[in-house]
Amino acid sequence: MAEVLRLPKDPRGSADLTRRGFLVSMCATGAVFGFPSIANAAMNPEAPDGLPIEAVGAKYEPTIWYWIGTEGHINVNIIRAEMGQHVGTAIARILADELGANWDDVHIDHVDSAAKWGTMVTGGSWSVWQSWPVYRQAGAAGRIALAEKAAEQWGIDPTQVTVKDGVVSGAGQKLSFGELVAMGLSRTFTEEELKQLPLKPHSELTLVGRDVKALDIATKTTGHAIFGIDAKVDGMAYAAPILPPTRYGSSITSIDDSAAKNVKGYRQTVKLDDPSETVQGWAVAVADSFWAAQKAARLIKVEWNVSGAAKVDEAAIQQRGRALIADEAKGAILDTGDTDVAPVFAKAASTLEAEYTTATVLHFQLEPVNATAYQAPDGVWMIDTGNQWQSLALPWLQKALGVGEGGVVMRTYLLGGGFGRRLNGDYAVPAALTSKALGGAPVKMILTRPQDTEFDSPRSPSVQKIRMAFDADNNVIAMDAAATAGWPTKVMIPAAMEKGVNGEMYDPFAADGIDHWYSVGAQRARVISNDLAESTFRPGWLRSVSPGWINWAIESFMSEAASKVGQDPVAFRLAHLKAEGRNAGSVPNSVGGASRQANVLQRVAELSGYGKTKLSADTAIGIATTYGQSRSMPTWVGGAAQVHVDRKSGRVAVEKLWLVIDCGTVVDPNSAHAQCEGAALWGLSMALYEGTEIEHGLPSARNLDVYTPLRMIDTPEVVIEFVDSTEVPTGLGEPGTTVVAPAIGNAIFQAVGVRLRHLPITPAAVRAALEA
Repeated sequence: MAEVLRLPKDPRGSADLTRRGFLVSMCATGAVFGFPSIANAAMNPEAPDGLPIEAVGAKYEPTIWYWIGTEGHINVNIIRAEMGQHVGTAIARILADELGANWDDVHIDHVDSAAKWGTMVTGGSWSVWQSWPVYRQAGAAGRIALAEKAAEQWGIDPTQVTVKDGVVSGAGQKLSFGELVAMGLSRTFTEEELKQLPLKPHSELTLVGRDVKALDIATKTTGHAIFGIDAKVDGMAYAAPILPPTRYGSSITSIDDSAAKNVKGYRQTVKLDDPSETVQGWAVAVADSFWAAQKAARLIKVEWNVSGAAKVDEAAIQQRGRALIADEAKGAILDTGDTDVAPVFAKAASTLEAEYTTATVLHFQLEPVNATAYQAPDGVWMIDTGNQWQSLALPWLQKALGVGEGGVVMRTYLLGGGFGRRLNGDYAVPAALTSKALGGAPVKMILTRPQDTEFDSPRSPSVQKIRMAFDADNNVIAMDAAATAGWPTKVMIPAAMEKGVNGEMYDPFAADGIDHWYSVGAQRARVISNDLAESTFRPGWLRSVSPGWINWAIESFMSEAASKVGQDPVAFRLAHLKAEGRNAGSVPNSVGGASRQANVLQRVAELSGYGKTKLSADTAIGIATTYGQSRSMPTWVGGAAQVHVDRKSGRVAVEKLWLVIDCGTVVDPNSAHAQCEGAALWGLSMALYEGTEIEHGLPSARNLDVYTPLRMIDTPEVVIEFVDSTEVPTGLGEPGTTVVAPAIGNAIFQAVGVRLRHLPITPAAVRAALEA
C-alpha cells in the first residue's frame, strides 16, 4: 500500500496525495505553466496552474493596483517577489483594510515586468514600507468610489455610507461591491487626488496587525506552487553551462565537443557572445533533457585565455582593504555633522582602536538560479524566472539580445530563496543568449549547485578600522570609522550611488550602519570600495547587506569602549543614544530617533535577564543594538545572545537568542515573527558557521559538504518581541540579522574574556584566543 502524506486539501480535488501522486502532480503543474501569451504573464500563487483569476463581466479599476469584479472578487497586483515572506498577503491586506473588503474575496497576482508598474525591486526590506502609502491610497480610492456610487443610488450624502466587509450600507439599505460594479463605476483619481484622500485612523483598521489566512500557503504545502525551476514550455531544450575559470576576463580559445556527440539527446555547443558583458567566456551544451545536457557538458573540452583574477585570493583582497583604509585620501565621507576628527584625536587624553574583518559569504539559496527564455510569435523575448529586481535585469537582457525597451518581458515566478542573490538577475542572460543562438526556440537553463556557487555574487570580504577618543573624564569626544569591501551597487547599478560630503561617490548599501545613531562628538564615517574585490568577482547584496558586517564592528567596538572606561556595555550605549541633533529622528519614518533604539535596548536587556540571571561557568549573555537597514528606514532592534564556550574545543554554543524590534506598525504578525526569527538564525549562521575564501578568483567552497550553514541541531530557542506602535511600518526581512553576530561576540567576551574580531568565529579562532 502506498504511504499517504497527510496534507491540506489538494486544490484539484483530492483530500490526500500519495508520494507518487505528489511528484506526478508537481510535474504536471510545471508542464502547464509557461504561457505563450504576454497577456497571461502574471502569476497567481493560489492557483495550481498559476493562472490569474479573470473578471466575469465588468470590472472596476480605481488604480492600476487592483480591480473589483461583479462577483465581488478583489484582485490585487503585486510587483514584489515572493520568496517565503508572504509579501503578497501583507500588501493585499493593507489595501483590503483601507478599502473595507472581505478578506475572503481578496486574491493576488504577481505581475510581469511591464513598464507601467514602475521600478520593480524586492530588497532592502522595502516592500511593506514602500507599499504602505501607495496601497492605502489605492484602497481609499475604491472605498470612496463605492460609497459615492451607493449614495447616488440611494439619494443620500456619501458621508452617511459605511463600507465594511465587502458591503456598502446606508439609509437602511445594502449593496455588495459586486453589485455596485455591475451598475457601472467610472470614478478616476489623479496622482495628486490619491495623495489627498482621507485614510482611516489606525483604530479603525481591522486586518492590519491581525492574523489572517495567507494567500499562498495551500499550493506551497501541497507542492503545486510554481517556482522558476518548474517552468516548462512546449518543445524547449535544456542548456548546461560550462563556466570559465574566472568571473571576468576569461575568453574561449577552443571547444571540442566530439565526445559529447555520443550522448543521446545532445544537440550542440553554443559559445556565448554577450554584448552586455554579463557572462564572459561561457559555453553552453544544449540537449533534449536536463540530464543529457549535464552529461554532455562534462564531456566537452573547453580551453580559455584566463584573466589575472585567477591569481587573486582572500588574503590579497583583505590586504588591499587595509592599504586603502591607511590612505586617508581614499573613500567617501558621509554626512555625520562635524567630520573633522583629527584635532579632537590630537588633544584626546586616551584613545581606543580596533580592526574587524569578515570573510566571503555565499547565498546558497535552496533553489539554484535558473531561467527559461524564448521569443514569442510577436518578437518579444519572454524570460520565465524567479527574480527580485526586474528593473535591474531588463536593461542587461535588452543589451544582450539587441532589443529596445519593451523587447523583453520577465514573468516572475515564486523564488525558492532569494536573500539578495536574485536581486542580480545575471543568470537570465545566458539562457536568453542561448535561445537567441537557437533562433528564439525555448531554452531552459539550470545551474548546478557548484555552478551556482561559482557564479554567485557573494558578500565581499571586508575590513574595518574604528577609533574612539576620550577626554580626561573618559567622556567620548570623537569617533572615526573606516570600512572597505567590494561594492555591489557600484558594480551593478552605479546610478544609485550617493555623494559624500567630500564629493566622492559611495555605495549606500555598503555604508549603512557606519552612520549610526550614537552621539559621539566629532564623527567621521569613511567608506572605500575595494577595487581588487570588484575586479575579481561580482560583489552582491546578501541579506542585511552592509549592516550585517558593519554593525558587527560598531557593536563589538561599543562594548570594547565600555570595557575600556569601566562601564556596563548597556549603560554605556544608553548614555550615547540621545534623541538630539541629527539623531533626533524625523517624520514619517524615524520619529523618536535614538530614543526608540534606546527603548529596544533596555527592553531586550530586561527580557533576557541580562546582568541578573545567574549562569553556569563560561556562559554569558551578550547585548547589541542596531537600527536595521538604513537611516532613511530604521527598524530599531535590540538583541541578546546567551552563549556557552567550551574552553577545550573552542566550540561556541548559542543557547538562546532574544530580539526586541520596533518596526512601527506590524502589518502581518505571523509573517513578521517568521521573518525576524529567520533573520536571527541567518545572523547566527554567518556569525559562527558560514564563510569561505576566495581562491584563484573564485569561492573555494562550492557545495554544502564544505560550506556549512547553521544546522537544525545547533538552532537555539529564539524569542521575538515587537514594540506596540502606530508609526509607519518599516522593514523586517533583514534587520534581525544585524544584531546577532555582535551579541555573540560580546557574549564570548563576557563568558571567557577573549575578544574575537573576525567572522565567522571558528572553534580554532576561539582556542587560539584563549591560548594567547
